[in-house]
Amino acid sequence: MTAPLRSLNDGNSLPQLGLGTYKLNDGEGVAAMVAALESGYRMLDTAVNYGNEEAVGAALHRSGVDRSDVAVVSKLPGRDHGFDETLASIRGSLERLGLDWIDLHLIHWPNPSVDRYVDTWRAMIKAREYGMVRSIGVSNFTIGHLTRLIDQTGVVPAVNQVELHPYFPQGAQRAFHAEQGIVTESWSPLARRTELLAEPVVTEIAEAHDRTPTQVVLRWHVQLGSIPIPKSSDASRQRENLDVFDFTLAQDEVDAISGLERGRLWDGDPETHEEM
Repeated sequence: MTAPLRSLNDGNSLPQLGLGTYKLNDGEGVAAMVAALESGYRMLDTAVNYGNEEAVGAALHRSGVDRSDVAVVSKLPGRDHGFDETLASIRGSLERLGLDWIDLHLIHWPNPSVDRYVDTWRAMIKAREYGMVRSIGVSNFTIGHLTRLIDQTGVVPAVNQVELHPYFPQGAQRAFHAEQGIVTESWSPLARRTELLAEPVVTEIAEAHDRTPTQVVLRWHVQLGSIPIPKSSDASRQRENLDVFDFTLAQDEVDAISGLERGRLWDGDPETHEEM
């Protein structure tokens, strides 16, 4: 099985569910990613700061899946903000991945105290013109950060990847994305897995649909219009996570899951949290 595709504002597309690769490193990580590709995953989400771009490239090569069928996503670290630094960083990512292009490249964090994310975005636009990347976007950008990018460059990001799960459904942020034509991606889509998946509202809906709590939460993301990126190194769990496109939650079920909202879990407020 493979996930359906979601169109982006630049004419490209992404699968509606991808594999998070954080901490999938070395031989075991490569094997886990190969298993995911063999199961039907067609998007691998990495980052310079994950330290595993080489492993992602190795997995893609080893899997035998056609390169053009897999969306490879990577992210630019805070230490590489700035116009020239950004172009050099993307070249480094391409070298480590062993690829001719990156399908989606994101600014990992805005790091507002550094205040170089607009110049960084201008370099991302240039990298797209050069063919180094196919689509460009951001991660952890607030409405204010996005507005500034758009106002100063005229280029709307294709994607914003943010913390998003039933405890933090980000309604206002998602609404702004929809208005601007930005696709929302969800990192940490299952929150703290053991806690969220034991919530009675989740388990009851799962029982009603003869599905697992994990599948219900991932389906909730899909119906919100977001692209979840769950991470798993277990092949059976990978297959479970991908198998969410043949059932539908009722709107009251979606609303009930959204009703679990209580705020961020990871202390990652983009106005104050910065990563280099």
